Amino acid sequence: MKLPQYDVAAMAAKTKEAPIWVHFGAGNIFRGYIASLQQRLLDQGLAEKGIVAVETYDYGIIDHIFAPYDCLTLHVILHPDGNVECETIASVAEALKASPDKTRLTRIFADPTLQLASFTITEKGYMPHPGDLQSGPAQAQHAMGIAAALLFERYRAGKYPMALVSMDNCARNGERLRCAILEIAGAWLHSGFVDAGFLAYLKNEDVIAFPWTMIDKITPHPSEAVAQMLSDRGIQGMKPIATAKGTVVAPFVNAEGPQHLVIEDTFPNGRPLLEKAGVHFADQDTVIKAERMKVTTCLNPLHTAMSVYGCLLGYTSIAKEMKDADIVALVRRLGYIEGLPVAPDPGILSAKAFLDEVMERRLPNPFLPDTPQRIAADTSQKVGIRFGETIKGYMKEGLDLGGLIAIPLAIAGWLRYLLAVDDQGAPMALASDPMKAALQAQLADLVWNDPASYAGQLRPLLTNAILFGCDLTQTVLAEKIEAFFVAQLAGPSAVRATLRKYLQ
Repeated sequence: MKLPQYDVAAMAAKTKEAPIWVHFGAGNIFRGYIASLQQRLLDQGLAEKGIVAVETYDYGIIDHIFAPYDCLTLHVILHPDGNVECETIASVAEALKASPDKTRLTRIFADPTLQLASFTITEKGYMPHPGDLQSGPAQAQHAMGIAAALLFERYRAGKYPMALVSMDNCARNGERLRCAILEIAGAWLHSGFVDAGFLAYLKNEDVIAFPWTMIDKITPHPSEAVAQMLSDRGIQGMKPIATAKGTVVAPFVNAEGPQHLVIEDTFPNGRPLLEKAGVHFADQDTVIKAERMKVTTCLNPLHTAMSVYGCLLGYTSIAKEMKDADIVALVRRLGYIEGLPVAPDPGILSAKAFLDEVMERRLPNPFLPDTPQRIAADTSQKVGIRFGETIKGYMKEGLDLGGLIAIPLAIAGWLRYLLAVDDQGAPMALASDPMKAALQAQLADLVWNDPASYAGQLRPLLTNAILFGCDLTQTVLAEKIEAFFVAQLAGPSAVRATLRKYLQ
């Protein structure tokens, strides 16, 4: 067990006296990655202060895993060879509930020492809530409204500079955060809640910055098996529980070892020396390339392909899928043969090395409790980026789309998945997806074991450039997708046979 190498009480006292870092979203990715970065600096004597954690959605997280444990987290790193590392993370100086602790947060944001507020609130958290738009800063109840209200307090206290840093795994995250804050501030100005100077303050990038980032680390829900392993080692009271809002939490975070964070280096009031903890700082263009490298080539496309075929073939573990020769052949071709030729090159990270790490250390890790059923959620919102960008890259560079096999197989597999019947004909529950009902309606007359039931039902979908990133019917890929899809309608084991036939 690795313990903090600094005076935790002194760190907490200094942080509360003059805070430098607030983080919104006190979940697993924060506890198992972001908080550990500041711990590295504290351990090395490169920082004296920690982080103020703020929860804006589920206050049960504070009640169940911060307050009873003095803001300590047990970070459990699960290596694919079975080795387990445990470390007590103590870099969280205090944990607050956004609305109940508004007075304390107001004091923090009025402090000129504050350098940054970071966010891991999931992609949905960046949507301004109608209630916050209408009610003004005093009544803000949701993440973006609360952040805007606190910035208004900072503006009134002295127009102090700072950075607001989204660390959520979504494209153009800094821009999303900035647009949300400006939309709320604009609505408040229109209603007379704030003055025009506040909006000008937010728009001045020399004073208020919204750096873009790329983050990558898998921190799944806490595992019962990990809790039992800790209990066997004499660490009691680790059993996961569900909050009243349904969040599964535990005093520990189980996570993989590999991790990557690239941040646009725009911090008007200074920042922690996170480069000493392994963070890459770069310009915005480099961040964009790093994010696109991951999302369009090295990780996310592989995850999506594995998720739909894993569900169809009856898997409930990503790691177990990596022992399936057909699925491994699919994702290897998807990444190395079809993705890398048009992968963005961020310079600071090697796409080939990143992909090697994913294939050799991350996906096969049997100790990470990740499932294809979880990853299959919201696929309709992902295929345009995860596959469409590579297709557009081929067209832009004049490469032969006719040589692509894995990408059309992945798309055909997703469409076959939408029939909600597995490869043996058993009913199969689908993950949540905002387009699920509409997509299934368009495929309603298709029969999983009757290829003759296909009469062009995919064509209207394949023309959808919003869904797939381009009109696939204007490429050779549409016919391939249709052929792969129809082949998977040939009854029991047709999905397996299709993979094997085209990936030999």
